[in-house]
Amino acid sequence: MITTDCVYERAVDGFGTVRLVRVDPDRDAELLHGWVSGERARFWGMRDAGVDDVREIYAHLDSLTTHHAFLAYRDGVPVALFQTYEPEADRVSECYDAEPDDIGVHLLLAPTNAPERGFSSHLVSALVSYALTGHRRIVAEPDAANDKAIALLVRNGFEPGPEVVLPEVVLPEVHIAEKRARLLFLTR
Repeated sequence: MITTDCVYERAVDGFGTVRLVRVDPDRDAELLHGWVSGERARFWGMRDAGVDDVREIYAHLDSLTTHHAFLAYRDGVPVALFQTYEPEADRVSECYDAEPDDIGVHLLLAPTNAPERGFSSHLVSALVSYALTGHRRIVAEPDAANDKAIALLVRNGFEPGPEVVLPEVVLPEVHIAEKRARLLFLTR
């Protein structure tokens, strides 16, 4: 198991130990490419990205002080990509009144051939605990058509907010397409 850059560890009764490890673009690009390029990750918006594209995207993200990417491990096995960001430094702030102690999150569960009842909720519980450290409110903005992600967040205490259109971002180092999203909030 990789322990370098471990930022959080929590034992979850009946589930195992969850660790968050900073994404290393060189080390993790191939793994992440396998996750983000599959049909089940279509809402992630990276299906056409190659391994080098994934490496570049996460190298750019790693250069920011406002956005962070982590691999979530369960008992030493990578099970999710978890990203946090400061909403005031993100396009989502154009769609709601972001507050200084808000934190935004993105979650992509790793593909599995053996789904486990309660897995997602146990993992989300640990990730929420991490995200709320030093923050009062979490905002999530899954694609409005991603019924599974929205239902998962609602089951885990998030309150649905409005449907919004996140504006396109075009910068020399990054391009993010416009996205119809559902805002969801969890307040401590």
